Amino acid sequence: MKKFYIAIMVGILLVLGACSADKENSSNHGSVDDGETATNNGAIDHGVDDKQVGFNMSGGMIEEAAGVPTAEKERILEAFSIYIDAFNEKDIDKYMGTLSKHSEVFDLEEEREYMEEQFEEYDLNREAADITIVQYSEQEAQVFAKLKTKIKQISSGLEFDQLGRQVTVFTKDDGNWKVSSIHYIGDEKK
Repeated sequence: MKKFYIAIMVGILLVLGACSADKENSSNHGSVDDGETATNNGAIDHGVDDKQVGFNMSGGMIEEAAGVPTAEKERILEAFSIYIDAFNEKDIDKYMGTLSKHSEVFDLEEEREYMEEQFEEYDLNREAADITIVQYSEQEAQVFAKLKTKIKQISSGLEFDQLGRQVTVFTKDDGNWKVSSIHYIGDEKK
């Protein structure tokens, strides 16, 4: 009888040992990772690389870029103001005029269609605060702002506010500062 129990125990140990061996090569069938593709984009940062934009997505200290010529600073901040105003005024042509023709992020036709739909479906108003040029070169400027967006769905009357932080990247198009990309993250409600 003892030999029988010993044989069963050895068999169980062998099965357990085989199951735990070589975990790195297992296919994780039945695990929470089934069907998941590994990416470099996190759920929190939405794939935004902090090293490419002029602020830390975790809300760290915002520092103004050094060496921005006064005239360029005024032109960049004016371009940002026009971008925000066009959005608030629902002026699609003015809004589209703020976007870079050379952007690698925006498809201008798709952006026009999308924004026309948004302007028809919602009353939108953005208030920008703490507007700061956080990176600057002769061909690119990054403008940080805290945004409060008031959104009202026209059909239902449903209203809500959205708070977030945004870096708007401007590049020079024919000597004018135009929006080439936007990096936004919403703030959690406290």
